[in-house]
Amino acid sequence: MADNSNELMDKLVALCKRRGFIFQSSEIYGGINGFWDYGPLGVELKRNIKDHWWNTVVRQRDDMVGVDCSIIMNPRVWEASGHVTNFNDPLVDCKGCKARYRADKVFTVEVKDGENMLLLAGVDADNADQAKAAATEKANSKTRRRLEEKGDSLAWNMFRADQAQGQTSRCPNCGQELTDARKFNMMFKTFVGAMEDSSAVAYLRPETAQGIFANYKNVLDTSRIKVPFGIAQVGKSFRNEINPRNYTFRSREFEQMEIEFFCHPKEADKWYEYWRDARYKWYVDLGLKSSKLHLRNHEKEELAHYARACADVEYEFPFGTSELEGIANRTDFDLTQHQKFSGRDMTYFDDETKEKFIPYVIEPSGGCDRATLAFLCEAYTEDQAPDEKGVMQTRVVMKFHPALAPIKVAVFPLVKKEGMPEIAQKIHQACKQANLVSFYDEKGAVGRRYRRQDEAGTPFCVTVDGQTLADQSVTVRERDSLKQERIPADKVVQYVQERIR
Repeated sequence: MADNSNELMDKLVALCKRRGFIFQSSEIYGGINGFWDYGPLGVELKRNIKDHWWNTVVRQRDDMVGVDCSIIMNPRVWEASGHVTNFNDPLVDCKGCKARYRADKVFTVEVKDGENMLLLAGVDADNADQAKAAATEKANSKTRRRLEEKGDSLAWNMFRADQAQGQTSRCPNCGQELTDARKFNMMFKTFVGAMEDSSAVAYLRPETAQGIFANYKNVLDTSRIKVPFGIAQVGKSFRNEINPRNYTFRSREFEQMEIEFFCHPKEADKWYEYWRDARYKWYVDLGLKSSKLHLRNHEKEELAHYARACADVEYEFPFGTSELEGIANRTDFDLTQHQKFSGRDMTYFDDETKEKFIPYVIEPSGGCDRATLAFLCEAYTEDQAPDEKGVMQTRVVMKFHPALAPIKVAVFPLVKKEGMPEIAQKIHQACKQANLVSFYDEKGAVGRRYRRQDEAGTPFCVTVDGQTLADQSVTVRERDSLKQERIPADKVVQYVQERIR
């Protein structure tokens, strides 16, 4: 990870706190690791992402319906899905500082330092090979001492190889020996009812998919929909991550946007390719157009035992390239498992062909919080723009796609007199009546008001000034180009609506 990437992430986190996108959960009590709250701007951004996803995959299609399933389900669901026995991460503890890590994410590399051979220990979220290469480069550079002095987000530590002979891995925090790996189930366990015994054990769902599978027959029987068709769901999931990290990317409470698309086994390859390409295009259309967005097909050795094919939509975050969404051909594994464990018939009968079969499932599964973070990273821009005195200054601007921007339009009276606030308030209320999120601001120099809205990502600012009193026109300033034009005051709503689609 380059220093400028660390700096970018630090700037983004600071802006998210300052402007009300994202807060640390329970911050007044010191916070709680792996949990985050969305502020006034963040909740609008995240809701816009979810709404756009829902409109795209459900409301604009005839072959998709939605569900909203409960977070706690019969624990037999998780036995059938394999989560009770297989949803484990390898856990190791440091014998010295007691820090805890996923065993498969801790690494040690040998580095030549003059006449000495050193070991460099680190931990990385999802890109161990990438991190090892970056760590080795750092350790061999003139910046190593400076990194050690100021501390690095991946906590690099150096110690002599001859002091660690026979040790396969070391703690990235203190350099001490790690325990042997043991299995750790990531499902949050709870109890249903008054008794806290084995008969009352339940789990917070680690994914939304199983609720869809459990309701597959209910949807078939009530919606009169036919294969091929999909069921979509947006909802919270919970995973007791060993080491939550990278801001909101890997959290213990998160939101998913998932589709289970049921199709004939012979058509599964076609539908897999369709959904793989469609989901990638969705991110591009909403503004992730840079070279940081990738579509990566999994190699055969990467596939889960039940998967026939899988691809990831990946994004190059400042902390490394990681998955936004996975698209998988899950074959008939899930329905077959639930048929076996529940005793219910999961076959589909085709009225036209008179054929009975268990459908294959294509699953596009995306993280809403990860998507939100990617759009935040992509939007963050620093450029040069004149201040209210015409002096060029560095401007921080969030260049969201207008459809995702938390605030669509901000309305300002140039001064708080001569009837300008009344006209501006009328425009502001007209925007709100048209379901455009509008922000009214009459405090401070108009240049500073522009800058505040740039940091919020507002695509349009409308200013009521002296000319408005004469001809009922207003100035509209566009966020990215800084272009200004005058339009009739009563056309503001139409102007914004046409440009945010």
